Amino acid sequence: MAKDVKTTCPYCGVGCGVVATVSDGGAVSVKGDPEHPANLGRLCSKGSALAETLDLEGRLLYPSVAGRRTGWNEALDLVASRFSQIISEHGPEAVAFYVSGQLLTEDYYLANKLMKGFIGSANIDTNSRLCMSSSVAGHRRAFGADTVPGTYEDLELADLVILTGSNLAWCHPVLYQRLAAAKAARPDMKVVVIDPRRTMTVDIADMHLAVRPDGDVALFAGLLAYLAAGSSVDDVYVGRHTAGFATAVDTANAYELGEIAEATGLMLPELLHFYELFEATEKVITCYSQGVNQSASGTDKVNAIINCHLATGRIGRPGMGPFSLTGQPNAMGGREVGGLANMLAAHMAIENPQDRDRVQRFWSSPVIAEKPGLKAVDLFQAVRDGRVKALWIMATNPVVSMPDASFVEAAIAQCPFVVVSEIMETTDTARHAHVLLPSLGWGEKDGTVTNSERRISRQRAFLEPAGEARADWWQLAEVGRRMGYEQAFSFSHPAAVFSEHAALSAFENDGQRDFDIGSCDGIDPVSYDRMLPFQWPKAKGSDAVEKRFFAEGRFFHADGKARFIPTVLPERRTACADYPLTLNTGRIRDQWHTMTRTGKSARLTAHIAEPFVEMHPRDAQSLGIASADLVMLQSPQGTVLLRALVSDRQARGSVFAPMHWNDQFASLARIDTLVPAVTDPHSGQPASKNVAVKASRFEPAAYGFAISRAHPKTLDCRYWAVAKADGGHRMELAFEGLPEDWTAWARSAFGIDSRIEPLGYNDRQTGDIRLAFFDGETLLAALFIAKSPVAVARNWAISQLTTRHEDLRMRFALIAGRPGAGRPDPGATVCSCFSVGVNQITAAIRDGCHTVEAIGKTLSAGTNCGSCRAEIRGIIDGCLKTAAE
Repeated sequence: MAKDVKTTCPYCGVGCGVVATVSDGGAVSVKGDPEHPANLGRLCSKGSALAETLDLEGRLLYPSVAGRRTGWNEALDLVASRFSQIISEHGPEAVAFYVSGQLLTEDYYLANKLMKGFIGSANIDTNSRLCMSSSVAGHRRAFGADTVPGTYEDLELADLVILTGSNLAWCHPVLYQRLAAAKAARPDMKVVVIDPRRTMTVDIADMHLAVRPDGDVALFAGLLAYLAAGSSVDDVYVGRHTAGFATAVDTANAYELGEIAEATGLMLPELLHFYELFEATEKVITCYSQGVNQSASGTDKVNAIINCHLATGRIGRPGMGPFSLTGQPNAMGGREVGGLANMLAAHMAIENPQDRDRVQRFWSSPVIAEKPGLKAVDLFQAVRDGRVKALWIMATNPVVSMPDASFVEAAIAQCPFVVVSEIMETTDTARHAHVLLPSLGWGEKDGTVTNSERRISRQRAFLEPAGEARADWWQLAEVGRRMGYEQAFSFSHPAAVFSEHAALSAFENDGQRDFDIGSCDGIDPVSYDRMLPFQWPKAKGSDAVEKRFFAEGRFFHADGKARFIPTVLPERRTACADYPLTLNTGRIRDQWHTMTRTGKSARLTAHIAEPFVEMHPRDAQSLGIASADLVMLQSPQGTVLLRALVSDRQARGSVFAPMHWNDQFASLARIDTLVPAVTDPHSGQPASKNVAVKASRFEPAAYGFAISRAHPKTLDCRYWAVAKADGGHRMELAFEGLPEDWTAWARSAFGIDSRIEPLGYNDRQTGDIRLAFFDGETLLAALFIAKSPVAVARNWAISQLTTRHEDLRMRFALIAGRPGAGRPDPGATVCSCFSVGVNQITAAIRDGCHTVEAIGKTLSAGTNCGSCRAEIRGIIDGCLKTAAE
């Protein structure tokens, strides 16, 4: 009988509920949980494809030491003994953990307990440092605690929704759907998008402010000055519940409106229109994400936004407030347990001696970290210079995601002892591990996560562990026991870990700390398994209720008042002759982090299958770059090779490239090798959105496209990008020098038996080469070579991997690279949820479907996650414009 298990999506911080169904035969299907308050049944393209990412291909199944398979006892004994030895010889500061928002709260809690309370160092940081630490720092400066005031419902209740530094449509698609539905129901609702790029989110906007990179402090400092000069400041709220208003306003008033316009790159009329709209609208929510946080001025950006909401008293009431949109599924859970190097568990402060004493007494630990540890960038610098001699990396891939990624790789490579807990056997980071520990993946894990609105949900297991994989919390507990702390780490079930976490949140908490889930203290495994999603705080004896913070003041500074933080405009980076362009990095719709999970889904790779750089047509023209050319992008830190995407959605002088691709999926595409290790002085968060680069056209001797049933063994060419496809893999290629024998090259690349002869041709005049290898009626691989980007109907060609080739006519159609009569090519994928291509959409438009809704009724495109609706609307507009001409 089929089994339904309610769990939580492992991607972004929206924290969507998922129902996983396991059939009698073991097949898994997923759908949105209609009862989960975060998504109410909705899922994005990534969440919808979760069942496609559960195979064991590439999984790390057994512990290994120095590349040799071993058992858990040997591996864990070695980890414990080496850490103990290094601590004994060099002190606790010589070891470090680097963990992840992909961990469950139980994992995170034990990592911090072991490092801060028993090793005695705070050298534990997390990849949340790269995405949300400026928000944490801004919250702590303003509120006295890392408190998110509002709830998702506020996006639906607001009359003005401001999205700044957030491509909501692609990065938090389910929240985008909720907002789109609310705006459709209340057309008077206004949406403002503040972003240097015209992202897909702008499709819903009434106003797009194409602010300069890092222009946000100026924009909101100018807004504060404008509000203070008018009549919309809530003098009663400011007087009773805040401090520092006059100083913050004086600082903002130091800048003339013309200076604000210059710093933001906006025209005075649009600047004033935005200010007037904010002033006139009481129910306003300002949502921000990585475009705000990933900056050398990220903390000041956060506080500049908060200042405007404090000044107007528009905080903590329905439809009002600043709202941080979290990047990772459990970044919030990590923040709750002190996951950052400058925090203690339960939102306590490491710099506060009373908090340190409280946590140490609760843990009965022999020591407690007495000062903040090394933040991520500093941590890897300490690894490189030898101060850190043992490093444990869990559930993250810093060789890809850290700034100055080549430096980070060199640091890890020369570290005397590196432990990596992973689910994949081969990652850019795992290849440098001395000890590899197999962790549980989604579907095998059991624990809790917290989403952006402070809602704690369960991730439940519905699959047996792969191989000998074990939970991360179990690994940490075992090492803690082996280091001599048997009683403190004697956990046998995640419920016990969560119970202790809950008890600590309530320990000596008289309401002066925001985080309190004391009602879960003592929870047993049965109740833990039945736990419903709830929003904190939920103190002992209280009921689960929806809660907003700060409507009536009561902040978490000692005097109960919020702080206005004066914000100074950052120095603007000016273009230089050597590196004239500004690189902005980020995510795309259907991929996640470094693709270890999403890269397994053919459906998710169909939309964008290779790394790219997006640039404005005039910038491209000045550099002699055409669409689909290859581009060499360089900074003083490194070089990458990417496909050109020429688009007027990108601002002139700036380029955009996604952060997902790495050495497992492309030849030279680790985008963070270009990003310098520049950080915000308050949060330590790297500045990944404002990088000086230069671009040049790369002209290969030949371009290639290939499909193969087997994963390529070697790709001996200057440029390659490989992606999962139905029935196999797809590859984009470019050659600096041409092989003497293309058949031999293909045999080596795709593992083709020498007894199988190819079908195809070599046109010496045009340089076109087509080769296809068949085993009976089965296509094994095909290679297409041309002097310019290969003109092949790619999605149709990929479909040939799962097609029986019964006659020569079908085989020659493949070699020609296009379907024959009566076999339509769907074109490039637009809707990943339903695998709908651009050619199908244009055909429907010709047949009279002239709205997104009509396309949805005909093809289903855009009716699931909705992330492609803006793209569909653009296709409709383009087709209708062409028809009118």
